[in-house]
Amino acid sequence: MSKIKQSRPSRYELTHTQWERIEDQLPGKASDPGRTAADNRNFVNGVLWVLRSGARWSDLPPRYGAYKSVHKRFTRWTAKGIWEQVFQSLIKDRSNEYLMIDSSIVRAHAQAATGKGGRRTRLWGVPEEV
Repeated sequence: MSKIKQSRPSRYELTHTQWERIEDQLPGKASDPGRTAADNRNFVNGVLWVLRSGARWSDLPPRYGAYKSVHKRFTRWTAKGIWEQVFQSLIKDRSNEYLMIDSSIVRAHAQAATGKGGRRTRLWGVPEEV
């Protein structure tokens, strides 16, 4: 179990209660095969910072790690369905502010309005009908 953060988390970070809910589901624990993660909580908070702020990955504050490493790990977790598991756990708490991520939380880039039509797969792996 990680150290308890005494100060209140920033508006983009998980609370201690939220972290405890998902901590054991994440890869990179000492008991898992392969490399042990240096700090899963800091990584998750970095991803949430990008998603909630609407900023580019390259604007990720250095306290979360090198943006290329964070983005690469984010992409790997996406391919493995880990983010789906994380959000399924977090939505069980009805007072959770991450329950609904919409345009009031995540801003789209101008290019987001000019995509090609047709069937495509979202980053989260769920097919999207257009």
